[in-house]
Amino acid sequence: MTITAIIVGVICLVIGAVIGILFSKSSLNTKGTFIIDDAKKNAENLIEKANVQAESIKKEKNLQAKEKFLELKSQHDADIQSRERKMQEIEKRTKDKEHKLNDELSKTGKLEKDLDKQIADYSKKTEILERKQQELDVATAKKVEILEKISNYSAEEAKAELVESLKAEAKTRAQAHVQSIMEEAQLNAKGEARKIVIQTIQRIGTEQAIENSVSVFNIESDEVKGRIIGREGRNIRALEAITGVEIIVDDTPEAILLSCFDPVRREIARLSLHRLVTDGRIHPARIEEVVEKTRKQIEEEIIEVGKRTIIDLGIHGLHPELIKIVGRMKYRSSYGQNLLQHSREVANIAATMAAELGLNVKLAKRAGLLHDIGKVPEQESELPHALLGMQWAEKYGENAEVVNAIGAHHDEVEMTSLLSPIIQVADAISGARPGARRQVLESYIQRLKDLESAALSFEGVSSAYAIQAGRELRVMVESGKVNDEVASQLSYDISEKIQNELTYPGQVKVTVIRETRAVNIAR
Repeated sequence: MTITAIIVGVICLVIGAVIGILFSKSSLNTKGTFIIDDAKKNAENLIEKANVQAESIKKEKNLQAKEKFLELKSQHDADIQSRERKMQEIEKRTKDKEHKLNDELSKTGKLEKDLDKQIADYSKKTEILERKQQELDVATAKKVEILEKISNYSAEEAKAELVESLKAEAKTRAQAHVQSIMEEAQLNAKGEARKIVIQTIQRIGTEQAIENSVSVFNIESDEVKGRIIGREGRNIRALEAITGVEIIVDDTPEAILLSCFDPVRREIARLSLHRLVTDGRIHPARIEEVVEKTRKQIEEEIIEVGKRTIIDLGIHGLHPELIKIVGRMKYRSSYGQNLLQHSREVANIAATMAAELGLNVKLAKRAGLLHDIGKVPEQESELPHALLGMQWAEKYGENAEVVNAIGAHHDEVEMTSLLSPIIQVADAISGARPGARRQVLESYIQRLKDLESAALSFEGVSSAYAIQAGRELRVMVESGKVNDEVASQLSYDISEKIQNELTYPGQVKVTVIRETRAVNIAR
């Protein structure tokens, strides 16, 4: 139908074209008739060609349809053959299963017969056994009657007496065994404890005491010394007054000594000097600005040191304030032994000992790190450092065992867990080993702290710094509260208090510094 429609359409188009040509050429002369004839012939030729082409297309489509039919028929035959083969295979498998099932049923019948036979044999044997048991019970009863007549005891009385005798014998043997175990444990306890301590010490790397009270600041040339001193010494005086560190500029080539018992002050002065020398601008106002920036930097570094320490030791969940306290331990010493290094050492020793004893290693390490946090208070406290540290640990939510270990490591409170004696022993191991501490340095630092505390106890004193190894005490006063006459009297009062209450070698020079500043801002 589609081919016929195409042919009709083509014929209509040709006829339409011819009619159009005829109408458009109707006004022409006689020559137009020839053109019309030619057009008719062309139209006829076109119609004939279209008919031929349509016939060829029709034959081609019929041929393609026959080929498609043959292809589908062959595919259908192949599918039918494949299904027949599968059906035959299924029938074969079904027959095989039927044969196997029949064989198994025959075997099951034989097994049932055998089972019935075994049950019958078992029943016979059970009957025989019951008869034998009855005969045995009768014989036993006769023997018991004979024994009761001979011994004048009933069976129950004999049993009770036998049980009591066995109890007494077992108790005696048990007491002897317990006594031998206790004696053996007492003999081995000291040896085992010594073994654990020795193994712990051998597994922990330790360092010698390296703390001192002097830092060396290296400079490129001696010309820098003059710039640090300033005109008439104003720069060096301003730096000493702000930092509380004695700056010693002598003939030592390319070096300046910073002397102070407080490592934090000494580090602030060293970093401030480095910044000032690098920048080149050295004058009192710039010195104050740089020192203040350096103090903030040291505070940030303290927090970073605390975080790095707990990460190294694998301690998690520590309160931020405790992290800050741990960082401050880097700048404190205990009998010449760096406090942070000592606490890390105690943490590792305690963890090793806890592992040897099968206790909680993480708690032991935590308590070892925090056991001396009471030695770094921001403000002086009258409490012993163990009790102060215990209060802080309890305040910041530490485990009860850790809190007790901190407070009990110097026997200020009673020990309530096995962790407490471990921390006490680990602290003793770290502090008592050769080279760990220097008693002289600790007493020297305490003497300098006492000097500063004596000056700070007076009204109007803003800060006090012991310098020159405690031979001089510089006292800064508030100019609004202390005038020149009171400053002179204050210097005398402080020197009298030191002379009457403190013990010190040689003499102490007390210098009271009062400074008046007038500050205005141009806007």
